[in-house]
Amino acid sequence: MTMPSDSAYAKVNGLEMYYERHGSGDDGSRPLVLLHGGVHTVGLSFGAVLPALGEGRRIVAPELQGHGHTADTEREMSVPNFASDVLALLDRLGIEQADFIGFSLGGLTALEIAVRHPERVGRLVLAATHYHQDGYHEEVRTPDYTSPRLPSQEDFQEWADAYAAVAPHPEHFEEFLGRVTGAAHAPLPWTADDLRGLTAPTLLVIGDTDFVRIEHAAEMHRLIPGARLAVLPGTTHAELMRRTPVLVPLLTEFLD
Repeated sequence: MTMPSDSAYAKVNGLEMYYERHGSGDDGSRPLVLLHGGVHTVGLSFGAVLPALGEGRRIVAPELQGHGHTADTEREMSVPNFASDVLALLDRLGIEQADFIGFSLGGLTALEIAVRHPERVGRLVLAATHYHQDGYHEEVRTPDYTSPRLPSQEDFQEWADAYAAVAPHPEHFEEFLGRVTGAAHAPLPWTADDLRGLTAPTLLVIGDTDFVRIEHAAEMHRLIPGARLAVLPGTTHAELMRRTPVLVPLLTEFLD
C-alpha cells in the first residue's frame, strides 16, 4: 500500500475530513484530486496507480464522509453532500481548480462537481461511472451475488479489514456498508443535457465486465463533448483501478 507523503484533517461541513497529499509537482501547477470508490479508502482505490500519478504532480486525496479515517455523522450520505465536502476542502486548501479522477462513487462525486461547478474542473476522469439508473447491469442493481461482475468474498473482506484498520469506529462497518450502498443506488440528479453541457476534457474508463453497461458508457461518450472512452478488456469493477499496465499510460497521457 502506498503511504501518503503527508496527511491531515480539515473541518468541513461538520466533518473532520481526512485527506492525503502525494506527489512532487510544482506548487504552481494544477493539482490532481483523487476520489475513491464506495466503502474504499484512498489506498484501496488508488494505491496501485498513485506512484505513477504522483510523478511531477501534486495530489490531494480525501476520504469521504464515513469512509476510512473520516468519521461518519448523522447527516445523510449523498452524492451532492460528498461533492460539497470536496469543494469545501479545496476551498480550505486554496485550490481554485483541479483535475479529477473519480472511481465509482468517487466518479459520481466528480461528475456532480463538473456539472454544478465547471469552473473548478480542469480535466476529468470518470472511472466506472454512470449518469442514470439504468447505467448499471441488472444483476448489480438487484443484486445477484453469483454474478462475476460483483465483488468477491475476498473483496468484501479486504474492504472490512481496511475499514477496521483506520476507522474511528470500526465496529460500525455493517451499518456503514448499508448507508454507502443506499447513497450509491439513490436516484441520480443529472440529465442528458447536463452531460452535453460539460466543458472539461473528459476520459471515461470502464472494464468490459464492470457494473456499468458498455452501451451506457458509449451513450455518455456521445453526449459529453469531445469525450474519450476506454474499455479495459478482461476487467471487472473491482479490478479496474489495479490494471496498471493498461490504465497508467491512459491516465498519464490524458492528464499530460
